[in-house]
Amino acid sequence: MALPADTVTTYSSVGNREDLSDIIYNVDPTDTPFLSGLERVKSTAVNHEWQTQALAAASASNAVLEGDDATTDAATPTVRLGNINQISDKVARVTGTQQAIDKAGRDNELDYQKILKGKELKRDMETTLVGSNQAKVTGDASTARKTASVLSWLKTNTDKGGGAGADPATANGAAIRTDGTQRPFTEAQLKAVLQKIWISGGDPDKIMLGGFNKQVMSTFTGRGTPMEDTKSKKIVATVDVYESDFGTLKVVANRFSRARDVLVLQSDMWALATLRNMKTIPLAVTGDSLRHQVITEYALESRNELSSGGVFDLTTS
Repeated sequence: MALPADTVTTYSSVGNREDLSDIIYNVDPTDTPFLSGLERVKSTAVNHEWQTQALAAASASNAVLEGDDATTDAATPTVRLGNINQISDKVARVTGTQQAIDKAGRDNELDYQKILKGKELKRDMETTLVGSNQAKVTGDASTARKTASVLSWLKTNTDKGGGAGADPATANGAAIRTDGTQRPFTEAQLKAVLQKIWISGGDPDKIMLGGFNKQVMSTFTGRGTPMEDTKSKKIVATVDVYESDFGTLKVVANRFSRARDVLVLQSDMWALATLRNMKTIPLAVTGDSLRHQVITEYALESRNELSSGGVFDLTTS
C-alpha cells in the first residue's frame, strides 16, 4: 500500500515537540550495609582514640589457705588504640546557563547534582571501610590522611590462603593484609573462624561477603539442593541466616566489599567516628558557574578486633 500523495507525516513535519519523560532512571547501587549498620560516635581530634580491656587468664589453681592474708593480684592495664580521621568529598559544579534553562526530570540542576554527589560519597566511604586494604596514614601538608579499613584490624581470628598470605603485622590499624593464594570458600573455613572468635570471647552476628561467595555459601549444609514450597510456588536456594554452634548470624551481600573476603563481624564492636558529619558547603563563585562541596571527616572505630574475624583469599569466579 502506498502513502497517498501530499499526506503530511512525522518524517517531513517541522515543529513536532519532543517526548522526554520527566523521570530519570538509575540502577547504580546505593546500598551501603556496613556503613549504614555502624553506630555513630563523635570524634574531637584528628587522631580518634579509644581503649580496650582484657581480663587475666582464667586459672584452675585459684585456691587459698584458710585464714591466709590476701595477696594482691596483678592488674591488667587497658590498651589504647586509635584511628585517623579521613576527609572525603565530592564537588558539584553547574553553569549559570544550565541552572536557568528548562530541564526534564529536575527543576534545580545544582540541587540534583548535590544529591547525586552525596550518594556517591557514601559509596566511597563504604568502599574505603570494607572494600579496601588500607592502613591508617597520619598525613602531612602533601599527603592526605587515611583511616584504617576493617582489613587492617583483623589479625587474630582469620583463615587465609597460602603463599605470601599474612595477617597484618599489628592489630592496631597500622599495617595491611598481605593477600595470599586464592582458594574456594568452604563451610569448614567459616566454622574454623567462628570457633576462633568464640574462644577469643567474641559474639559475632553478621557475615558480610560479595555476590559470588554469597552464592557459594548458599550451597552450604541445608542448602545443597534448592527446596521448593509447592503451596507458595517458591523455590528457596539461599542462606540469609546462618545458625552456627556459636550463635545465629545474618548473611549480608555487599557490593562494595572485596570479593575475595568474607567478614565475620560483631556489629556493636565497630563504629563510625565523625569529626565532621556530611554537609554541603557553597564554594566561592569564580565565574559563570556555581560549585558546592559535599564533605565529611570520619574514622573507623574498631573497639576490639578479637570480637570479629574473616575468611580471606577466596576465589571470586
